[in-house]
Amino acid sequence: MIQTVGIYAKTNHLEAPKLAQDICSRLQQRGIDFLLEPWLGKALGSEAVAAPEEIPPQVDLIIVLGGDGTLISVARQVNGLQVPILGVNLGSLGFLTEITRQELPAMLEAVLGGKYEVSDRMMLDVEILRRGKSVATHTLLNDLVINKGTLARIIDMETWVDGDYLTTFKADGLIISTPTGSTGYNLAAGGPIIYPGINSLVITPICPHMLTNRPLIVSSRSKIAIDVSFAADVVYFTGDGQIGANLEAGDRVEVCRSVARTQLVKSPTRDYFEILRTKLSWGER
Repeated sequence: MIQTVGIYAKTNHLEAPKLAQDICSRLQQRGIDFLLEPWLGKALGSEAVAAPEEIPPQVDLIIVLGGDGTLISVARQVNGLQVPILGVNLGSLGFLTEITRQELPAMLEAVLGGKYEVSDRMMLDVEILRRGKSVATHTLLNDLVINKGTLARIIDMETWVDGDYLTTFKADGLIISTPTGSTGYNLAAGGPIIYPGINSLVITPICPHMLTNRPLIVSSRSKIAIDVSFAADVVYFTGDGQIGANLEAGDRVEVCRSVARTQLVKSPTRDYFEILRTKLSWGER
């Protein structure tokens, strides 16, 4: 039973406060409490406010108003608490924010009545090691990317899977992606689209020096280690396209499936393949 709902929105989006106010009114009519992130609470003049990271443990449902980027950042805040996320797209149709503004009223009623399904999405645990010591850890929904600075030469990335040597990628960078993230940078770099229900990881080199280096799909149970053995100028680590840090020569990046999962509320009128056809213009001439 849903007793409290958390509401996030794309920061300073002009339409978000009005839509959030409508949601809050509907919740109040049902006697359901809500929590807003600070900027949204200020815009609505509401005192039902909590810091973004404090909302997930206190709610039974999260509504995200924005795009895929906003939802991905919220998923990291939820961090495996098994709170379902209802994504409402305020722009064009997203891969993750499936519900349109027009569909929201009916969808909200269905969800509050317990009539909904979720898509269970795997996440990644990433650890950066420097001289054998951990310097950063992250839990990600989409992907991690190692790439070079604009003027840097190619990077040597010695890559291991479950302790077995794979190869040393000589490339502009390397992407490790979940099925959810496979339609992002991985797809742009020539990697495959992976159906969300398949538990796997994709290793995709970015502009490899050897044209025979191709994207590789491995089990989600695999543990991947990448040693940045040569870093000319600047090399970056980026997680979910939103968080990052500089890497140094000799750093190791270790990746494995997280115990945390993300629960996305599914659209009752739009399946995954329809979203692919729409976003990628399949079947059009």
